Amino acid sequence: MPFMHASTPPPPPPPAPLPPKQKHGSGKQRPRPGRVIRSMRAAFRSFPAMQAPTCRGMPSLHHLPGLQGSGVRSHFHGAMHATGTLYGHRRARITIALHESPGSPPCVLLDVGVPTAKFIQDVSAAGMVRVTLECEKQHHTVDVGARRLLDEPVWTAEVNGESVGHASRREATERDDCVMRMLHSTSMGAGVLPSDMSHPSDGELTYMRAHFDRLVGSKDSETYYMHNPEGGTAGPELTIFFIRT
Repeated sequence: MPFMHASTPPPPPPPAPLPPKQKHGSGKQRPRPGRVIRSMRAAFRSFPAMQAPTCRGMPSLHHLPGLQGSGVRSHFHGAMHATGTLYGHRRARITIALHESPGSPPCVLLDVGVPTAKFIQDVSAAGMVRVTLECEKQHHTVDVGARRLLDEPVWTAEVNGESVGHASRREATERDDCVMRMLHSTSMGAGVLPSDMSHPSDGELTYMRAHFDRLVGSKDSETYYMHNPEGGTAGPELTIFFIRT
């Protein structure tokens, strides 16, 4: 009888095709300038996103001598307006540089204890950022009376009331020199500096430059208010307070 014979099992289904292999290697940590620029645009909506020229091969500028070893000093000469440049690698501490004008060397360079990417994220989320830098008077220092406020070396730092550690004043390095030369003609903008300024572990070097109103309350307090392009009100608000108690 035919149904007494064992039936032949059907052939197994063909194996599912394997997904294409992803290429690993150096491209895994490759910077993503487009993504960073979108983040910058989200944070600074009213600022033009700009790609700075490469620093490689850029000649020295006669009106902006090399900063390295020149000794940055806080000489604002009573100016009521200033230029602020905030820059840094995304996963490294952000640097705040204050100048008399876009093409002039910085009067002060401060490294603030918050990663650049987090600072940009806070600006994008809150739309209003208050950076408070506070230091104590060193009464035992002989020359304390002659020390300008922005010459203080170390500050406790807060961003929107949250402690982020310390901010430290420093002299310019070769990297700062290159950043300032690339941005010497940029009066306002935000973006990503060329790939040769990136760091393998810290990511792209991003920047934001804007105009600030400078208000001197006393020899122990100064405030810098950022204003948006063309008097717009849709952009972020950034205020930097320097206080010596």
